[in-house]
Amino acid sequence: MDRFDLAIVGAGPAGMSAAQEAAGHGLRVVLLDEQARAGGQIYRDVDRVARLRGDILGADYTNGARLTAGLRHDAIHHVTAAVVWAIEEGFRLCYTKDGRGAQVAADRVLLATGALERPMPLPGWTLPGVMTAGAGQIMLKQSGVLARRAVLVGSGPLLYLIAAQMVRAGTPPLAMVETQTLADRVRAMRHLGGALRGWRYMLKGVKMLAEIARARVPRHIGATGIAIEGEGRAEALRFTRRGRAHRIACDTVFLHHGVVPNTQAARSLGVTHRWRAGQSCFAPVLDDWGSTDVPGLFIAGDGAGIGGAKAAEIAGRLAVLGLAAQAGRLTEAERDRHAAPLRVALARDLAARPFLDAAFPPFAEALSPADDTVICRCEEVTAGSIRGHARLGCLGPNQAKAFGRAGMGPCQGRYCGLTVTALLAEASGRSPDDTGYYRIRPPLKPVTLGELAAMEGSATETAEKETAT
Repeated sequence: MDRFDLAIVGAGPAGMSAAQEAAGHGLRVVLLDEQARAGGQIYRDVDRVARLRGDILGADYTNGARLTAGLRHDAIHHVTAAVVWAIEEGFRLCYTKDGRGAQVAADRVLLATGALERPMPLPGWTLPGVMTAGAGQIMLKQSGVLARRAVLVGSGPLLYLIAAQMVRAGTPPLAMVETQTLADRVRAMRHLGGALRGWRYMLKGVKMLAEIARARVPRHIGATGIAIEGEGRAEALRFTRRGRAHRIACDTVFLHHGVVPNTQAARSLGVTHRWRAGQSCFAPVLDDWGSTDVPGLFIAGDGAGIGGAKAAEIAGRLAVLGLAAQAGRLTEAERDRHAAPLRVALARDLAARPFLDAAFPPFAEALSPADDTVICRCEEVTAGSIRGHARLGCLGPNQAKAFGRAGMGPCQGRYCGLTVTALLAEASGRSPDDTGYYRIRPPLKPVTLGELAAMEGSATETAEKETAT
């Protein structure tokens, strides 16, 4: 089995910048990523797509090619299409590629697993024709495909970005149905000073809203009572605004009300997590260098707390400075000297985050869905079932598994976990921290017996084969 100084999981902005920083300090790195090409979700397939649809996706997307180019370094072994399904103490990472299991060892591990879109369970959200807004954007990036007669629903800057991209592509959405309220904007105003320090973000938002307005896309702000209608597939969106009922006939509904850290791998290693009220999600407890309470394990990027692509890139570099000093490759003085400008840039990049979090909170009706709404899609468990478990004495998500199989499907609770925690916390009157989360065990992703039987061990061989092809 190959052994490296550092194993990085995830080739998004944090993983790519970390790999380059580590190689620059003489560390031998293996970079494992599920996608066929580097970029993560934010820069997905940027090397191929930038020249095809760069004008639609914008400069914030095409700039990702700068990071992918930096991976061409002799000290970086980039293994693509590698699904990591277990990380064992020591560290030994197990993954699957091309139908074969494989393993690699490392002195230290950096998790750069990014974020997941927060599930938005509403009546009708499991109908065909309903998907997350991020999934719709991935179709545009990867294949140049966009749904016609689509409605964007929810809250957050990503909705504006996708709407603007749809306008540029000549397929504007039928409407935007937004859940943030006037009260949310008023609460956000106390963070305006910080937001102005991050004026670049605010300016981007203003430009996107102007694009959407010029395309005459209707916006319905402060929507409640949202439901998707259809017989066998999505046919219309129903909602209420200012006491007036609305119905928009459509073929596709894109849902989005924020993103949350992907914590499955960190939780499988026993990293301590705490509830982050400002972002309504759990996040790992880290020091200033991204180090966890598991020796040798670091986390950077949106998996450590939502900050966006630029912040993730900087955090990846900071984490490597921390672990390089830990490994004796840098003195503390050298570490701090390299880190100083990065910390200034990170503070500037995160300045607008409290404003955005307050202005675009998650949709309350989706955080506490109606009883008959499915919240665990894998096992078809409803919100009412979880509330029923609570009345029988169920206090935490792990017990909910035993009571009714919530979180036992292929996604291992990755998507329903926060909703189950929220429902149980609401029913018991306890905090999310006291209610807890699923205990995550490997395999983190499905793996077959055939893939285990075909296990091989050399990441170097795999990377060399890819280079040769």
